Amino acid sequence: MSKKSKRYVECSKLVDSEKLYSFKDALSVLKSFPESKFDETVEMHFNLGIDPRHSDQQLRGTFSLPHGTGSSVRVAVITQDDLHQAAKDAGADEVGSDDLVEKISGGWLDFDILIASPNMMAKVGRLGKILGGKGLMPSPKSGTVTPDVVKAIAEFKKGKIEYRNDKYGNIHLKVGKRSFDDNALHENVSEAMDVILKAKPSKAKGVYVKSLALCFTQGPVIMIDPLNQKGEA
Repeated sequence: MSKKSKRYVECSKLVDSEKLYSFKDALSVLKSFPESKFDETVEMHFNLGIDPRHSDQQLRGTFSLPHGTGSSVRVAVITQDDLHQAAKDAGADEVGSDDLVEKISGGWLDFDILIASPNMMAKVGRLGKILGGKGLMPSPKSGTVTPDVVKAIAEFKKGKIEYRNDKYGNIHLKVGKRSFDDNALHENVSEAMDVILKAKPSKAKGVYVKSLALCFTQGPVIMIDPLNQKGEA
């Protein structure tokens, strides 16, 4: 078992491990942690009462946080030649067509989001083994397969994020930075909560949000009471 840092131990002392917090109180505790040398990312972790083995209980989609994530996003775009300049002007970090497909097939993965035009998906599909395991494969459900690549680039650059459950029914989201004011963080986590609640599969039975936590990337978790946030979970 890895040894916890001195700072992690100090932060843990400020958290009541037996308590379920409200968003407001949890964010207050996070802000009370000793400061780090960098602007820490605020994360939100859901454990959901879904069965990911069934396609009708899998969650995947996108939404925009009211105040963005506070993180820069590297966007790569695979589209036809006549849209390359427009994609670059919209803020894409890498743009190409066949050449970019070949570059990725050679192992280049220096991006966070890959957007593709529908007419390029036959070629992008060949990258499934490379992109699929890393959650980078473009999909209409995530808004990353679209004829309007310029709009998609702008949305992801401004803070649009993707959610997707893992094989254990968990969803992990980055919802802001420590430097955000309390109101901005509260609006971001509330929006994320709303989105995940509304995405509840009709086939899911029993308790939907089994557990919910907030934390900094390298800090202890603060458990949230989902029933006292946005209706019944």
